[in-house]
Amino acid sequence: MKKFFAILLAFVMVFGLAACGGSDTTDEDAATDALKVGFIYIGSINDGGYTQAQHAGTVAMEKYFKGKVKTLYQENVSDSDKSAAMTAAINLMDQGCTVIVGTSYGFMDALDELANSDEYKDIKFLHFSGNKMNDTNFGNYFGATEEPRYLTGIIAGMMTETNKLGYVGAYPYTEVQIGINAFTLGAQSVNPDVEVKVVYINSWYDPEKERSAADELLAQGCDIITQHCDTTGPQVAAAESGKYAIGYNVDNSQVEAVKPAYLTSAIWHHEKFLIPTVEKILAGTWTPESYYGTMADGYMDIAPMTDLVPADVQTKVNEVRDQMIAGEFHPFSGEIYYNDGKVLCEEGQTLDRAAIWSINGLVKGAKGNN
Repeated sequence: MKKFFAILLAFVMVFGLAACGGSDTTDEDAATDALKVGFIYIGSINDGGYTQAQHAGTVAMEKYFKGKVKTLYQENVSDSDKSAAMTAAINLMDQGCTVIVGTSYGFMDALDELANSDEYKDIKFLHFSGNKMNDTNFGNYFGATEEPRYLTGIIAGMMTETNKLGYVGAYPYTEVQIGINAFTLGAQSVNPDVEVKVVYINSWYDPEKERSAADELLAQGCDIITQHCDTTGPQVAAAESGKYAIGYNVDNSQVEAVKPAYLTSAIWHHEKFLIPTVEKILAGTWTPESYYGTMADGYMDIAPMTDLVPADVQTKVNEVRDQMIAGEFHPFSGEIYYNDGKVLCEEGQTLDRAAIWSINGLVKGAKGNN
């Protein structure tokens, strides 16, 4: 009898495992086989700006591959501490990630060192906004922010009543200056009397400084505030002052704290880079590149303009947007001067990527204050 029950119990256990474990085993195998991609973030994934935009691209990419890719991430990693970035990357690799993506400029040196070490030569590294790469396992990517920034400048130039526009900038660094200059040129294209006042906070992510800088600009008479920093602080400041705000990174039209002020944002669609890149990695055809996404390929854009933007302004913006996408207009073209009188771009000239990334200063009509 005991022998009978032992056989029966064994049968039930085997049958039970077969009946209820099939899909779980398949999922487990799929998860094991999935390509693991690790992301290093400077902020939190719900910061209402920069990191939220990065993570939205991550989520969209993972969803696209339907189980073939699994993403992991580490939030709130300091990009001013190389060891912190290296630790985050190593932690992700220890969890099985064979692709590491660093999403802030300050992560560049850490990824560069890891990519060029023998220990991690089989790992693929991608870096957002940097300029270092190699020929084997380290590439970088960024976008033509000058395009949406110019369009948001048109909005601001047509809507301002004081002719004073405020810009909260992270650092007096080329990446930030490209955006400030494009915004200024867009505003000047429709309003030659406009001036852009810039306050640098010397940080990519500092909610308190971002808000304080916006308050300073509002006190100087700026009636539209925009930004190159990570949180909604400047937009909230504008809303609380009864002025307008133009955001960055994500569409904040549904954020209650900024709704009364929000016009649009210069935004990213990071999945437009991540999906084809990961497809190549899965296929074994990936080689490092320095990608520069545009509005034409869907990587850059502006968020839908809200009802606060008058119809004639929307018409003008969409007209220029269409020209950019068609390759008929470029923000850095024609005669452009720095605010110290030096020539940035000559009549009949259009700056290429290398020339744009050699920008070192602000154009006429824009003035920075540290």
